[in-house]
Amino acid sequence: MVPGNRAVLRNGIAYAPANAPDAVKHAIWAINTIRNRPYVWGGGHGSFHDYGYDCSGTVSFALHYAGMLEQPLPSSDFLRYGERGRGRWVTIYSRHGHVFAMIAGLRLDTTDLRYGSDVGPRWHVDGRDAWGFEARHPVGL
Repeated sequence: MVPGNRAVLRNGIAYAPANAPDAVKHAIWAINTIRNRPYVWGGGHGSFHDYGYDCSGTVSFALHYAGMLEQPLPSSDFLRYGERGRGRWVTIYSRHGHVFAMIAGLRLDTTDLRYGSDVGPRWHVDGRDAWGFEARHPVGL
């Protein structure tokens, strides 16, 4: 862990902030276990444990280990997940066809914006243009 309210990214590994709720810490630690898996369309939907993950499988994995989701959701279902607007610790940005999340200040996304392609679950320090996405957050986070 790192002190404060924001996660830190070092060599692709996210370090959870000490002040974050346990649910956020668990989500971060869980994603670290799949952070180099490949992008696989539909990955993470049949089971939370898969060879590779797509965008919604990745976000579903994080929310599952945060204790906020029982089964994986497709990206469009995140348009109705939780509450509207940005959360304090977790914000999910969804549209038809793609979803990503901001968790404790880091972007969790399967898209690498430098190359414009899907690479699989990765943490990023840079944000992303959220135009066209609906912001949602888990209740309480």
